[in-house]
Amino acid sequence: MSPVNIGICGLGTVGKGTFDVLNRNCADIAARAGCAIEICHIGARRGADIEGITVSTDIFAVAEDPNVHILVELIGGTTVAKELVLKAIANGKHVVTANKALIAEHGNELFAAAAEQGVSVAFEAAVAGGIPIIKAIREGLAGNRIEWLAGIINGTGNFILTEMRDKGRDFDDVLKEAQDLGYAEADPTFDVEGIDAAHKLVILASLAFGIPLQFDKAYTEGITNISRDDVEYAEQLGYRIKHLGVARQTDNGVELRVHPTMIPEKRLIANVDGVMNAVLVQGDAVGPTLYYGAGAGAEPTASAVVADIVDVARTLSAEPKHRVPYLAFQPGALNDTPIVDINDIETAYYLRMSAQDKPGVLSSVAQILSEAGISVEAIIQKEPAEGQHHVPLIILTSRSVENKLDSAITGIEALDSIAGQVTRIRVESLG
Repeated sequence: MSPVNIGICGLGTVGKGTFDVLNRNCADIAARAGCAIEICHIGARRGADIEGITVSTDIFAVAEDPNVHILVELIGGTTVAKELVLKAIANGKHVVTANKALIAEHGNELFAAAAEQGVSVAFEAAVAGGIPIIKAIREGLAGNRIEWLAGIINGTGNFILTEMRDKGRDFDDVLKEAQDLGYAEADPTFDVEGIDAAHKLVILASLAFGIPLQFDKAYTEGITNISRDDVEYAEQLGYRIKHLGVARQTDNGVELRVHPTMIPEKRLIANVDGVMNAVLVQGDAVGPTLYYGAGAGAEPTASAVVADIVDVARTLSAEPKHRVPYLAFQPGALNDTPIVDINDIETAYYLRMSAQDKPGVLSSVAQILSEAGISVEAIIQKEPAEGQHHVPLIILTSRSVENKLDSAITGIEALDSIAGQVTRIRVESLG
């Protein structure tokens, strides 16, 4: 077969990794794809002199190049990247991208444009780096009804929480180290506030449940308010705090939420530490399956990019209807299942409050929870230090609908014996 020509847009960390993997493993890649895969054009803001390859500072030149069969978008962002991908599609080129924000926010439009042109858009590298989670859900678990999935899908947040637990460090201290190590950006908002994880979760949920991409409906909560005390109390209760993306199919719709979550320490996913990622998927036939690996980095991400290139190369001559659908389900079979509002989700809760050291406080708090239909499952009540008038009171509750807990927290915070706000962390058994 004739070689398949690749145009790479973006020669940053992942772009360079992709370039290196394609060249280093070219023989194995060709044997798997059934044809040679050759880089013929690179678009990068800073020009480079690479023998035998056209290099353009105008990335749109790659999308216009008639010799390019597959355009690889690795520039990031959602403005220029969207314009570039749409231009490539309009020119009949297949697209491979590692851009989770682009897919989560504009994937519906991009897939429609690609379907009209009969080309592919592949995005394995957009979620969990080198872990082939998209292929696993879209193809490996195609015989299952996916019940729920939960993922540690941002390495920066996982590194911070791991350091807080293992070394008793404060959030701000670990965040600075994460920035120094290159795990976190100078502006870490996307990582620590859960936006990055939400982009990825939205993609996984669409694949799992056959719904359109709906990033605007995902509930997102970060880890900036988690204290080392919370991490320590969680350990005492037999739990660990992880920043999870959770998608669950319920009778009321699909839950789509990213937030700090306490999970039992015996769960495998609770022991995924540092910058590693993991996704736990529950299928009705297969049961629980766990996918673990590097969620970022030059070559782990390049591994997924190149796998997509091979997949696209294998199907270049196939009719579009014979290719695996973008979101696992045939476009006409996507459903309009509603996204459940965070106020209507049901889970257990960890509550931490500062209570006056006097009789009757615990019973007052328990009474408010009881009136809301919420039971107390466990309590940690610390002895006061000398001269201390308020002590931490930690309560683990039964499962409850969120809006009932909200009402209970309002009542608890109104008590004269409670100082400040109540800290709340959702609890999932994942069993």
